[in-house]
Amino acid sequence: MASKDLNLKQYIDFSQDNEFDTDIAIVIKEGNRSVDSIKHREKITRIIFTIILYIVVTFLAFLMVFPFYWMIITSLKNNSEIISAQQTFFPTIVMWSNYVYVFNHFKFVTYMTNTIVVAVFSTIGTLITTVFGAFAFARLNFKGREALFMVFLMTMMIPGEMMVISNYITVAAFGWIGENATLTDAYLAMIVPFWVSVFYIYLLRQNFKQVPNELYLAAKVDGKSDWSFLWKVMVPLAAPTLISITILKFMGTWNSYVWPNLVANKDEFRLISNGLRGSSFVDPESGRVEYGYQMAATVLVTVPLFLLFVFFRKYIMRGVGRAGIKG
Repeated sequence: MASKDLNLKQYIDFSQDNEFDTDIAIVIKEGNRSVDSIKHREKITRIIFTIILYIVVTFLAFLMVFPFYWMIITSLKNNSEIISAQQTFFPTIVMWSNYVYVFNHFKFVTYMTNTIVVAVFSTIGTLITTVFGAFAFARLNFKGREALFMVFLMTMMIPGEMMVISNYITVAAFGWIGENATLTDAYLAMIVPFWVSVFYIYLLRQNFKQVPNELYLAAKVDGKSDWSFLWKVMVPLAAPTLISITILKFMGTWNSYVWPNLVANKDEFRLISNGLRGSSFVDPESGRVEYGYQMAATVLVTVPLFLLFVFFRKYIMRGVGRAGIKG
């Protein structure tokens, strides 16, 4: 009798254990289904989001590229097709002669020479003042340093157009503009007023402040002067930011229009941006602008900047990124 009771008890325990395991298996199975369902929904959501993102980015890229495409095809059209009511997305007759006209009738070499000279010397002067100013605000301890730096930053809030009158009066006082002004005077009037950039000083100062102070103190212990520490340690470490400043300043000078047009009162003193808006592309008989010739010259002016950005874009990104790490 005892043996029968024991077998019955084992059967009941076994049945209960099996029922419990079955419940666990059902719960685990349902849980796996829920997890798989959640993963599937997340995957679908991620795919949909990626597709929407690519569509938006593609649309924005099209908006950015289309003006350049239109500029190129316009440079290959004749003027009658350009001003026609029915616009085409590809020239009916490809007018390569538009580019020949630019070199033969447009003062392309003169304008490009002026632009390169102004851009190079303006960039060099800006680099010198930027390096010295950034080093002073980052490493030299003098009374009122932070207050002076705050005043510098406050000037960034002033629109550049408000400085035109004071700059014009200054260069006029030096005799750099007027009927008797020479080409050298015009160069000085376009270069000197923009040798100092508060934004570039701020950008390089932030980069200089990333250099550990212990390195500066160690250099002082070894007998290094501030001048030696600046050019042998600080400048090499800040090379990406300096390259970024060089490219951005060069591009800004290349594209400048208002100030050169104001101070260069002779056509042979003007920059390429001013020449593009001059009378070189106006038909003397009809008085209409020859947009095909004008766009051909614009393409030739844009290509150097485009290549400059393509080859040095990583330095621009790296320099700006490094400057924002520590303040």
